[in-house]
Amino acid sequence: MSYQALYRAWRPNTFTEIVGQDAITRTLKRQVMSGRIAHAYLFCGTRGTGKTTAAKVLSRAINCLNPQDGDPCGECECCRALAEESTMDVMEIDAASNNGVDEIRDLREKIKFPPAVTRYKVYIIDEVHMLSTGAFNALLKTLEEPPGHAVFILATTEPQRLPATILSRCQRFDFHRISIETIIERLMVVLGGIGREASEEALYEIARAAEGAMRDALSLLDVCLSYTDGEVTAQLARDVLGTAGRGAMFDFVDALIDGDAGAALRQIDAVSRRGGDPQVFIRDATAHLRAVMLAGAVKEGLQDILEITPEDAERFAEQARRTDAAAVDRMLELFMRAEPDTRWASRPRTVLELAAVRACHPEKEPDAGVTERLTRVEKLIEQGVPAAPARQGAKSAPKEPPKEKPKDAPKPTPAEDPPPEYLEAVKRLMEENQPIRAPLGSMRFLRFDGQAVTVEFAKKQMMHMKLLERKKPLIDQALTEAFGAPVSIVMAVEGAAQPDRKVGSVARSVIDQSYDVFGRDKIELVD
Repeated sequence: MSYQALYRAWRPNTFTEIVGQDAITRTLKRQVMSGRIAHAYLFCGTRGTGKTTAAKVLSRAINCLNPQDGDPCGECECCRALAEESTMDVMEIDAASNNGVDEIRDLREKIKFPPAVTRYKVYIIDEVHMLSTGAFNALLKTLEEPPGHAVFILATTEPQRLPATILSRCQRFDFHRISIETIIERLMVVLGGIGREASEEALYEIARAAEGAMRDALSLLDVCLSYTDGEVTAQLARDVLGTAGRGAMFDFVDALIDGDAGAALRQIDAVSRRGGDPQVFIRDATAHLRAVMLAGAVKEGLQDILEITPEDAERFAEQARRTDAAAVDRMLELFMRAEPDTRWASRPRTVLELAAVRACHPEKEPDAGVTERLTRVEKLIEQGVPAAPARQGAKSAPKEPPKEKPKDAPKPTPAEDPPPEYLEAVKRLMEENQPIRAPLGSMRFLRFDGQAVTVEFAKKQMMHMKLLERKKPLIDQALTEAFGAPVSIVMAVEGAAQPDRKVGSVARSVIDQSYDVFGRDKIELVD
């Protein structure tokens, strides 16, 4: 095959490259370093969180002839054989299609033979909860007392379906969902590695839709990249995902809070015309109303709970202040009950529209609270209409300012030799921060003026620069420690105007000539 999916091409090969599961990878690395290898492991967690990847890395690490701080070296004979899958010493078994007693009996017979090339014979059993009761019973004795050269690694998304006799014989590691911020940073690394670009808002939409699964995020990014040869924009990501977007959802919930059924229905129509899926829309509305409910109950820490920006947290809090908790609870229950109905309805959009209309008319809902119904009736009386008031229209999304025409790029200036302090800082950052190792390696030193280090990136490495801009405080701290004085980093794209050239080449030339004529000790530069 000429093309390999991103989640396969960028599958981590070491524990250090696995992101979002620091406690687990640190424990496994220490076990490899100390030689305290268990005979059976159980990796639990939702899809796409790194269970199979960690199992593959562990199988290589315990067989590596020259492990590096618990990670496989990737260069020795065993590492190469396992990477090329040219040895039968590591077996991956799909329990969904090999769940019978006969398959387990065959495994018990083969496990007696020692490995041919590696130190340990490793059996990775994926989706182990699919084994039958008889297969579990056949596996029990072997799992409890396997030969000294055998290691079992079981992976499952449903540990509650495993017998207690199996659970008690394994070291259990629970893989949790990966945070949105961690997924975005990983996607930036991948985009920088392949020379493509995407806006941060688009990456946020992808990470949010992935629901904590790194594999899902990479698969969605793969689809988005297939849509265009240029930058992946937020609107493109929404079109691929079938979502309405944060701005549209805020407008929709504003209409629900105001009781404006017409505006809510127009918002649904606008999203449907763009190809939005009613089931995805209703799921997004449920998630948004949950966020409003939390905003009304949680006074601090909402940003961390929902993994959102401070600006979005304030908008959720503002919507929570405009309504009461009982009204939010009623609307949330309405959409939660409507979500499964959209799966079986012949017209799922009608189910969504009905839920929106009912949410806007609490005075007609028997389960609405007395306070909410009275408030709604009073508002109708004040406006002098018996039905829901009509609004001028849904709030229009703010127009993006017109993009300025790019200015003529200045001619590149020859780069200086990097000082040893800069090289020392970069080396330490690369050793201590694996996720930004590739971006650090792609930047090119330009100059050092005593207070700032200027570096540049190729145009194809824009995502690497964006990722390092998020890590600027960390880089500034490393440079300050290396130079022994406050030093910051300035990043620019190759061929673009450098942001730190405030003095200008002409002014700098005049200053240098003045130094030559009058002497450096007789001239003082002031602002």
